[in-house]
Amino acid sequence: MSRNMVSLMVSEEQASSATAGIAQVGQALPGLVSLTPDDRKGLLYMGPRSQVFCEQVVRVLAQNPQIVPPRMDLAEAEADMAALNQLRPIQDQLRQLLSRVDDTVTALGSDLMDFSLEGYGQLKLSGAAEGLEELRREIGGRFSRRRRKAATPESAPEAA
Repeated sequence: MSRNMVSLMVSEEQASSATAGIAQVGQALPGLVSLTPDDRKGLLYMGPRSQVFCEQVVRVLAQNPQIVPPRMDLAEAEADMAALNQLRPIQDQLRQLLSRVDDTVTALGSDLMDFSLEGYGQLKLSGAAEGLEELRREIGGRFSRRRRKAATPESAPEAA
């Protein structure tokens, strides 16, 4: 018997409202960037302990601007720290929401797979009597046991 982990109805209005809300978050934060995989290479990542280190360094340098060389933009570092501190709680909320959406999508998919496997079993048991054998075979293509032929030495292209 299939189990039902989640029962959820999402109306077009709810989906539209959620999509608009996500778009609104993006519009509220126009300075967000997208990094390519190449952009990410070589970046220094700041974890929780590193954030404390950075906060301390920026604070101490701000208190002692006479030791900050002109090539270092202390004002930009302070602005980055302020923006980071504003974005972290938003990131946490988005992660929590995304986790719940991911879990719900997983549960709905599992519910559908459970139901479909049980339903397919019913098609195998009594589908032929109802004229559904051809449809069952078509649907059953997912379970095909045919393996792709591996390239054999005879069928492999010869080196030139």
